Formats: sequence, C-alpha cells, structure tokens
Amino acid sequence: MDVGKRITYFREQRGLTTNKLANRAGISQSFIRDVELSQKGITVDNLEVLCDTLGITLYDFFEPPSDDNETDKELIKQINRLTVEQKTRLAEFLRLI
Repeated sequence: MDVGKRITYFREQRGLTTNKLANRAGISQSFIRDVELSQKGITVDNLEVLCDTLGITLYDFFEPPSDDNETDKELIKQINRLTVEQKTRLAEFLRLI
C-alpha cells in the first residue's frame, strides 16, 4: 500500500488542500507533500494525527478503498463545507429519515 497516495485520496475526498490539512493537523505542508509524493516516510504518531484531522481511524486508513460513486463523493465534499452547526442540523435531519 502506498501511504502517500492514501493520504492524498482521503485529503482530496474531503476537499482539502495540502495547506489546509497541514494547518488543521499542525504538521508542516512540505512534510505532508513529501509523504504524499513518497519522498519521506511517516511515523504512526503523525499518521494518527492526520487520520484524526481527516476524520478517519487508522483502521479506515488501511481498509481497502471502496468503490465510492460520484454522488457519495459530492455529498462528502458538500458536508465538509458546512459549519459545525449546519453539520449538527444535517445529522439530526438524517436521523429522522
């Protein structure tokens, strides 16, 4: 498994730039870029920080990729643009249906 490609996959799935991911995770942008390009390795601790920032577990990270359809990808992108309050309201709505 290419760890850098998986980080890129999850980052892009959430509509994040390398810079936004770096800022949220407290890890340098150049380091994340180097890991994504397989120019540097990553420790389990740093990978866990990135996973937390991306809203996934280490298990999710290493689980084989699913065949997400375009609708799922678009929904994820739109959800990531919501405020915390909007996400809370959306979750409440989804529980009702």
